[in-house]
Amino acid sequence: MPAGASVGEALKRLDRDAAKQALAAKVDGREVDLAFKLGEAGANGGDGSGGTATFEIEPVMPATRDGLDVLRHSTAHLLAAAVLDLFPGTQLGIGPALLDDPRYGFFYDVIAPRQLTDEDLPVIEKRMRDIAKRNLAYRREELPKADALRIFEERGEPLKCQLVADKGGEKVSVYHIDNSPFVDFCLGPHVPNTNKLKAFKLLTLSGAYWMGDAEQAQMQRIYGTAFNTQEELDAWQKQREEAERRDHRRLGRELDLFSIQDSYGQGLIFWHPKGAMIRKKMEDYLYEELVKRDYSFVYTPHIAKRELWQVSGHEQNYGDSMFAPTKLEETEFRLKPMNCPFHIGIFKSQQRSYRDLPQRYAEMGTVYRAELSGTLHGLMRVRGFTVDDAHLFCTPEQVRKEIGDCVDFVQEVFRTFGFERVKFELSVKGNETNKNYLGAEEDWAQAESALADALDARGVAYERIEGEAAFYGPKIDFKIEDAIGRLWQLGTVQWDFNLPERFELEYIGEDNKPHRPVMVHRALFGSIERFFGVLIEHYAGAFPLWLAPMQVAVLPITDRINEYAESVAKELRGAGLRVEVNTRSEKIGAKIRDAQLQKVPFMLVLGDREMEQGNVAVRERVAGDLGSMPTEDFKRMARALVESRALTNTK
Repeated sequence: MPAGASVGEALKRLDRDAAKQALAAKVDGREVDLAFKLGEAGANGGDGSGGTATFEIEPVMPATRDGLDVLRHSTAHLLAAAVLDLFPGTQLGIGPALLDDPRYGFFYDVIAPRQLTDEDLPVIEKRMRDIAKRNLAYRREELPKADALRIFEERGEPLKCQLVADKGGEKVSVYHIDNSPFVDFCLGPHVPNTNKLKAFKLLTLSGAYWMGDAEQAQMQRIYGTAFNTQEELDAWQKQREEAERRDHRRLGRELDLFSIQDSYGQGLIFWHPKGAMIRKKMEDYLYEELVKRDYSFVYTPHIAKRELWQVSGHEQNYGDSMFAPTKLEETEFRLKPMNCPFHIGIFKSQQRSYRDLPQRYAEMGTVYRAELSGTLHGLMRVRGFTVDDAHLFCTPEQVRKEIGDCVDFVQEVFRTFGFERVKFELSVKGNETNKNYLGAEEDWAQAESALADALDARGVAYERIEGEAAFYGPKIDFKIEDAIGRLWQLGTVQWDFNLPERFELEYIGEDNKPHRPVMVHRALFGSIERFFGVLIEHYAGAFPLWLAPMQVAVLPITDRINEYAESVAKELRGAGLRVEVNTRSEKIGAKIRDAQLQKVPFMLVLGDREMEQGNVAVRERVAGDLGSMPTEDFKRMARALVESRALTNTK
């Protein structure tokens, strides 16, 4: 675009990136060189012909979440450009940014002319750097759907044709990296040019199927990450090395906690006895807290008639993530991806009065989602998982207190498990107009105010994220920071305008007339599987005593101490402690080493002196030798640590 060209001229040519450049915007005196979001607020003309057009320009700053999203999405496009350059004829799939996955920053799915290998990644990354240094422009073009289809047909990219056909409107936007073979069907925005991308790295290859369907084309997924500065990338790489040491998949095998067995199906978790014990302690704790807070426990089926999911809207809005229907006696059923409609069924099973509210239903409800094979990852992304789900049905007057109580609850839960740093995000409707939000403006204002007030009243710092509310209502998301500084998306509190209307929920008010209750979704762990995976990595498998699957290892030095060792173990088990006795004919050093590898919190080393005195020589897995003490004293100390849910074993 020529220097000095007007915004109107740029818009006439449907070149929004050129319009951004024409604005030459500055924010607080700083050049905004990352990206702009350009949204039409209202237009009549805008082509220089006498009409007027109003456009809202939102700068995307590098340090913001949106800024990182733009940076990583742009880097994914740079990756695709490099692959096309090196491997002509490559078919492109999709390439999104990943902001809520600490392992990766973006990926791109490709079908190259030959199978790519790990040895190709440094070559592709070098080509990305070469392209980046050429300072090539990211250029947006808007054109009729038929023209976009023609472009991708001529390029021999049937997958892009399918995306345009399925997702495109009358007009679609495509992005070019000028003077490169790259063209993509994309909404943007992107960085203005490639030299803004300075700190990126390719990480790994994996397999994937187009649209997650094993009947579709098999692809390769190239993962990478990107940051604003090299310093940020270097820090992340150090963190990643530590994360590999803590990888829950490896520790799950070594500590015999869980397994995933492809012969039974990808993304399905087998909880082994030790892992199941930890899960039980997690659930026991939560049940105790739910009782204190006057929740009612419910259990609901795993399947329901297909019609239920049509009423709830999941069939229409979530069908791709649901398992296919199954038929029985001419009736179709589907596995549940959510527990919400079932709790609604319990609420609707009888007429409710305002005196009955709030109703708080809690369930450890197992759900099933048809996640794409390429997205599955250990416990973090699975196809069958259990949600510590709760749904609150209340009057408008009660809802602020209920939401506030949920915020208090989540903070208490996370502190108990050792997560002191929690990030709160308030996702609101903002000015977004393309998400088909349900509910009246005044309802949204009330809901957003109630969520914000609950956080403000508790002095909780939070980030307000415009335009990221669910289509059915605003929400608070909880992200915990783990021991090495990674953020994990876990629980949520969500306001729902949708399901109460769809299921015509009612209660009888003080005026003896029917009223619509407010429905709040609430989960603390989120997925129990995911929370467990985060716990494994947070503690590197060395759980605090109250959670440890095996709390005490009794280690006799010689075989003649075995009988005494069994008597000590029996006494400790009687006090509710989880104990194992190692009577193998091995040297004591080997027994200690085995207990250390299994990350057992306490080891009791027993020899002739301990047997004669009725004592135990206590060894803690980190602090080492704590000395000899009467069995009763150790028992009392261990019980106190368990009952207080202490996070460390020594003061």
